[in-house]
Amino acid sequence: MRQKYTSLEKTDSHNYWIIFIGILIVGSTLRAPLTSVGPLISFIRTDLQISHTVAGLITTLPLLAFALLSPLAPKISRRYGMELTIFFSLLILLVGIILRSLFGVTFLFIGTILIGLAIAFGNVLMPVAVQLNFPFRVGVVMGFYAVFMNIFGAIASGISVPITTIPNFSWRTSLAFWAVLVLVAILLWLPQLRRKGEKNNIKKTRMEKSISLWRSPLAWQITIFMGLQSLMFYTLITWLPDILVDHGYSQGAAGWMLFLMQVFIIPITFITPVIAEKMESQSLLGGLIGGSFLVGVLGLMLGNSLIITISIPLLGIAGGAAFSLCMMLFSLRTNTGEEAAEMSGMAQSAGYLLAAVGPTLFGALHDLTGNWKVPLIMLIVLACFIFITAVTSGRNRKIEVKY
Repeated sequence: MRQKYTSLEKTDSHNYWIIFIGILIVGSTLRAPLTSVGPLISFIRTDLQISHTVAGLITTLPLLAFALLSPLAPKISRRYGMELTIFFSLLILLVGIILRSLFGVTFLFIGTILIGLAIAFGNVLMPVAVQLNFPFRVGVVMGFYAVFMNIFGAIASGISVPITTIPNFSWRTSLAFWAVLVLVAILLWLPQLRRKGEKNNIKKTRMEKSISLWRSPLAWQITIFMGLQSLMFYTLITWLPDILVDHGYSQGAAGWMLFLMQVFIIPITFITPVIAEKMESQSLLGGLIGGSFLVGVLGLMLGNSLIITISIPLLGIAGGAAFSLCMMLFSLRTNTGEEAAEMSGMAQSAGYLLAAVGPTLFGALHDLTGNWKVPLIMLIVLACFIFITAVTSGRNRKIEVKY
């Protein structure tokens, strides 16, 4: 089997470079449309006259889409083909960005829902595309894929406000800017529509017995850990700039601080799996992640500029490590590939459903109290729960599967 793929890659190296570049650019579109919103929230609220609670829905709706639609992506891909499904998800993403950017409140949320739907499909199918097209280079290609996704996510946060300062530009133009990247991704993905072959389709596999993890305490601990760390990340992505503005930062500086947080995510996503794999128990690593979240949020509450400068990178490190550890636990705590797939599906579906509560609840608490103190206390409590679930999930044991 190895010889089959090796000879194929040698005879078709040009096409493989096209596929590789296409995967990287498609990956680049999966975070930027979301991370570009946070620095612009105050502009959006002022222009459209919406509350913090309603503004939180701009991040909450995509998370709901992730939770509800992720299980459907493999089924649709099996029916219509992976390449075509990804292509249409990119078209939906393009339409969603345009609708969100150029019209009123109603289309803001319609576009946001479409963006969430499209990214949900990309999140599920792009790792499959990597595995099918680069079966002996999965680690390397996935590494580049993750780097591009996080780099463009960070860039989107940093340049959102500067784009609005260009003459005749506004927050609408800044959000619409990312349609250009999606259009490039569509053009680079077009050659994949001509590719046919057994290795490029997701095959439906049947297990002799269906696996049920929903009655496993350990599976629920991992799922809650996944949901809580996602809740923390997406809440910070949405509201960190507004919190920093209240501490005296300009809108542009606040956007660059959000950029800084995401820059620190990039290297830690590579380091954490290497460390976790070498540890017999990952409880210590989980405790350090929870503690880092706690110290980082406490720094935001204090409001001192020096402490905040330390807290922001710490939150980025904690966020990147938490996500990577969750991905590792899907394999480390299961016995077979089928169980790992079921664990991933359960954690991402239920986890993102839990995470969807965060941005809207955080904004609602601000509307009720008129300040960020109570919302930040919520994040402190959340960090404590992350600590508990990360430590318990990290214990050296396997899920007992019910059939």
